Amino acid sequence: MKAKFSISIIVAAVALLTFSVHGPAFSQMKEMSMKGHGEGHGRMMEMGNMDKMGDMMGMCIQHADKIGLTDDQISKMKPMHSEMEKKQARFKADLKIAKIELMDILEVKDFDLEKANAAVKKISEIKTAHHLEMLSAMKDMRTIITDEQFKKMKKMMTMKMGEKKPAKKMMKKQ
Repeated sequence: MKAKFSISIIVAAVALLTFSVHGPAFSQMKEMSMKGHGEGHGRMMEMGNMDKMGDMMGMCIQHADKIGLTDDQISKMKPMHSEMEKKQARFKADLKIAKIELMDILEVKDFDLEKANAAVKKISEIKTAHHLEMLSAMKDMRTIITDEQFKKMKKMMTMKMGEKKPAKKMMKKQ
């Protein structure tokens, strides 16, 4: 029983090592797919789109007249938007550092499995904390706008997402 468990841990570690070595390439592909495909589904609540919350708030501020935002609403949103941009920058930096730390652990042939597990958990915790922060910010922003403004914002976001679809299809045809 222990031998089977140890083998499965080794297999998992090798898979982790493989993906961590190629991690930047896979993460870039994931980011590209989220930029193109994730938004095309029209769901603002997908986890990949949560990182776009700052973009959505920035778009609301930029198109305040189309959505019908008041000066008071805009003055409340601007500091929130700035704070979200800072949190996004910290998240990206912390995540990158945690991934580098994991790669450093896995660099040696006989790496410490406990350290690798802890590093993977740290990456997961960073992502979870960020998503929870984005949900909180989303909730806070939505308390500022009216139901009608929310409908206009959703429509605007859907239209923005729809604009990307034709270009994506054209790129596939080339």
